Amino acid sequence: MARAVAAAALAVASTVALAGCGTAPWDQTQFNTNAAGPSASPVIPSTAPATITPIVNELATGSTQHQLQAGDISLTVNYWSTLNMGEWTPEANKPISFSMVGSLGSDQGQQIYLSRVTLTPSVDGADGALSAPQALSDQAPIAPGYLVKNPYSYSQTFIIPAVDPAATSMTLSFTYEILLQSTPTSSEYAKQTAYDQLTIALAT
Repeated sequence: MARAVAAAALAVASTVALAGCGTAPWDQTQFNTNAAGPSASPVIPSTAPATITPIVNELATGSTQHQLQAGDISLTVNYWSTLNMGEWTPEANKPISFSMVGSLGSDQGQQIYLSRVTLTPSVDGADGALSAPQALSDQAPIAPGYLVKNPYSYSQTFIIPAVDPAATSMTLSFTYEILLQSTPTSSEYAKQTAYDQLTIALAT
């Protein structure tokens, strides 16, 4: 009888020992290759901030000066307006004034004349180009033109009429047609053309 009890005790001890060598329930997942890994955090798409492009206004300080080149002729042009920029609204008549003086790189005494100047306006709004006023021009009534060689200069004012109420800016394109005397005593002239642009923001 004692031998049977001892054998039973040994069997129980072996079972306990085997159970003691097993894996604890909280460690089971480390051996489960089919267990799902930690869930990934949802990806939230980033939204780039809106880009605001400021409108260029070259007359913001009241005036501006541009340097132009037409062959050997250098032109200095000053632009301004007698109308305050705060009053440059689409509906207003907008005066643009400018003066020009020329000089020669290799001056041998020839004269420089302005035969014609043309202003072509273009108008833009928030959604793109809008209808624009007709071009304005000044054709010299005398031949060969207006004398513009330093110290003589040319000055003019063009009035830009009302434009589309949705307009936010204007680009003024200038074409200067210049005649250069071939020699100081010659009645023959070489034609040169200079181009320029001026961007002006409109007040709302």
